[in-house]
Amino acid sequence: MTGLTHRLTILVAILAVCGIAVSSVSLQHHYATSKTSFCDIGEAFNCDIVNRSEYSTLLGIPVALIGMLGYAALAGLATVYRARRETPALLFGGAAAGLAFALYLTYIEAHVLGVYCILCLSSLSLITVTTMVTAWIWWRGSAR
Repeated sequence: MTGLTHRLTILVAILAVCGIAVSSVSLQHHYATSKTSFCDIGEAFNCDIVNRSEYSTLLGIPVALIGMLGYAALAGLATVYRARRETPALLFGGAAAGLAFALYLTYIEAHVLGVYCILCLSSLSLITVTTMVTAWIWWRGSAR
């Protein structure tokens, strides 16, 4: 693993840990029973509406928990399994799947719920950057 690839893999791990943190706060809001003002900013931003909507679970599993598990898998690949030959492709595949899911959820926010969650948009930003970095890592590895 070259120096640049190693540093990019560390960046992926850091982004994944940030994603776990954002998703865990979102999960806390999902299970909260009282109204919070955490991201209740006018009519356009309200985490409570998004995190407690019918779209906040998938097959009974909170979307925020799915995010935490996805970010944890990326962190594991970027640290424990970083030396494996297939890791760059797995990192990119996992990040791309996470990005696709985040874009779907953002579509739901914009066109179904009509309100955005700052935590969700933060996670979208993190997984977007993660996908770009993992694409670069994968490309660098396959170009050799």
